[in-house]
Amino acid sequence: MSDVLVAPFQFEFMQRAFVAALIVGTLCSTIGTYVVLRKLAFIGDGIAHASFAGIVIAYLRGLDYYVGAAIVAVATALGIGFVNRRAKVSLDTAIGVLFTGAFALGVFLMSRLPNYNVDLQGFLFGNILAVSRADLVLILVLSALVSIVLLLLYRPLLYTSFDPVVAEASGIRVAFIDYALLVMLALTIIVSLEAVGIVLVAALLVTPAASAYQLTRRFTRMLALSVAIGASCAVAGLYLSYYLHSASGATIVLLATLVFFMAMASSALARRRSRLSL
Repeated sequence: MSDVLVAPFQFEFMQRAFVAALIVGTLCSTIGTYVVLRKLAFIGDGIAHASFAGIVIAYLRGLDYYVGAAIVAVATALGIGFVNRRAKVSLDTAIGVLFTGAFALGVFLMSRLPNYNVDLQGFLFGNILAVSRADLVLILVLSALVSIVLLLLYRPLLYTSFDPVVAEASGIRVAFIDYALLVMLALTIIVSLEAVGIVLVAALLVTPAASAYQLTRRFTRMLALSVAIGASCAVAGLYLSYYLHSASGATIVLLATLVFFMAMASSALARRRSRLSL
């Protein structure tokens, strides 16, 4: 059994991959708790797809792809919040308008480049095994930044997630908190791109927190469970992908999805036993 656990670590790229998986799984599950409570599941997918435009623009300007993706992702997140508040349209409508527009911009710019030869599969589906030392440093820095901000804004985020009207009446700057959460969400998505890619990042944001929500309604327990599920699925999924020779990002997300259905079944069984005991 010990050989099974240790074998992947003989490779340096696997060591980096496990560190990245643990960080990404923990971070996505943490901020995903707020995403699920605020019913923002669609926004993760939207910002992730919008970041594609940043990748193409970075290619045009000779910049690092993740820098370009981060700039566009943050701009899109702030734009979604602005349109939602100022244009008085629903949040899902604002997400749909902004992310499709940004994604279309990326496709438009790419279509005008006859010699565009960047491999998009890594951005679309992730390749955590290709995480370099520089990528790992970037992941660590961005994760630390997001974690510090989430810690500092813990109480305001908690209050505004459950009752924004009462939070505003008590003096909390709800608009500022909402914008801060959107920016942190955008940075979390950029951190996750290397691990699971644009297509699967929304699942890693939502699924662990949704699983935890099936098991408890108390916020602190939900947060702890979400982090435990996300980190465990990220590491276990990477182990499975190593031995099954499968795509790491897809394996991580499929494992998290399996855990969600197990949590849903457990919750349904608990409710049934509760009704029978009455």
